[in-house]
Amino acid sequence: MIEAAASPGRESSVKSSHFRPYLCIQMFRGRVVVAAADACREAAVPTIALVDDDRNILTSLSIALEAEGYQINTYIDGFAALTGFRTEPPDLVILDIKMPRMDGVETLRRLRQKSDLPVIFLTSRDDEMDELISLKMGADDYIRKPFSPRLLLERVKVLLRRALPKDRAAAREAGSKVLERGELRMDPERHCCTWKNEPVMLTRKEFLMLQALASRPGVVKSRSALMGAAYDDEVYADERTIDSHVKRLRRKFKARDLEFDMVESVYGIGYRFKDRPHG
Repeated sequence: MIEAAASPGRESSVKSSHFRPYLCIQMFRGRVVVAAADACREAAVPTIALVDDDRNILTSLSIALEAEGYQINTYIDGFAALTGFRTEPPDLVILDIKMPRMDGVETLRRLRQKSDLPVIFLTSRDDEMDELISLKMGADDYIRKPFSPRLLLERVKVLLRRALPKDRAAAREAGSKVLERGELRMDPERHCCTWKNEPVMLTRKEFLMLQALASRPGVVKSRSALMGAAYDDEVYADERTIDSHVKRLRRKFKARDLEFDMVESVYGIGYRFKDRPHG
């Protein structure tokens, strides 16, 4: 991996003539990562939500997790987190217990009514009651403050590995064979997407949405149908979130090909993947 400076929070991509044809350099949140088309490394970027009223912890954890390639969203309390989850649902939540407005226990209680996404509780040192409450409320794991960032990273990886098979199962239900539509190639088993033989870095939800569209070219998919394809049983999302996903998806493909226009909007209904490359 090569490190380089870039504007925070932005994605960009740049190709280099010094690399092989199927090798590209991608910028993600200030990190330059080398991605090979045959392996499609970095194709899926898990999103982690950090919920803590201690801004120092938010900053330090964001740096540590972004260095591992995760996309990070931060919130200072549970109310802000649940509101944010409606438009940017995470793949995993790291949740502090003691916070103003809405504490971690109430946040987890509300979250568990609608979602089973992985949650790691941050508990007070030697507070056994915090740990008992966190497990009783449905937390997947807990870690005591102060904690080792390395230990937290390992626990994050374990929980994400457990959660990922759900997405892979959804992909298999839609068809596990490699999907090819003109210049588009999608491999659900490897979560790999390329356009004109160049890798396109998609989140899992973007991948599942595009797979649903490309599997039936010319057929209009409603936002609700795309929600079902991308979010499974998660309901902490608004249907308009699909519009945001489509905008990001188009932007990523246009970074590879300025003439990309395969994902069409159908006013008042939803979206469709073109059944022909040029019309």
